[in-house]
Amino acid sequence: MGCHRFFYAAPAAQRGRCTDIAKNDGPRINGQINARTCRLIGVDGSQLGLFGVRDAQRIADEQNLDLVEIAPNADPPVCKVMDYGKYKYEQAIKQKAARKNQQRVEIKEMKFRPKIDTGDYETKKGHVMRFLKKGARVKITIMFRGREMAHPEQGLNVLERLADDLKPYATVESQPKMEGRNMHMLVAPIKGAFDEKPEDTAEKKEN
Repeated sequence: MGCHRFFYAAPAAQRGRCTDIAKNDGPRINGQINARTCRLIGVDGSQLGLFGVRDAQRIADEQNLDLVEIAPNADPPVCKVMDYGKYKYEQAIKQKAARKNQQRVEIKEMKFRPKIDTGDYETKKGHVMRFLKKGARVKITIMFRGREMAHPEQGLNVLERLADDLKPYATVESQPKMEGRNMHMLVAPIKGAFDEKPEDTAEKKEN
């Protein structure tokens, strides 16, 4: 199970399981626990009471499991009988899933033209608002064509207008930036900006 083993003759009950110690960033296990007594928790989570660490280790050995010090600063420290290798594996899976969920924050894109008319602007702004309401960040892209490249300030004006219109609902996470023939800006929703206000709820009840 990826254990770093001590070079000593382990009792028969210990062979084949983690007789090693934890890495520096993990809890002390088995032979590394230096306390004399501990409050012991069974593999099923039950409170077994106070034990000498040697007796607690023997209980873990009999089940071919590990003794893990989970609360070293308690008096006496708290130890638990568990399969430490399996525990580490499950923790790694959970951390991987958490990182995956963090990366799952969606980024939508909405494209504008520098000379966009009012009706089209309002329609696209409405789409941006819907994306923000769903919790997505939105990449706003201004597409320049031909001679429009000579007037980047027109695209900047559109982005600044949009940022101002969205101010109650979004923050500009990435300022306007020219990349090739396009200008980009990234906006992110403000937490709670789309929550219903008490007066809105009252109006709905009256209606």
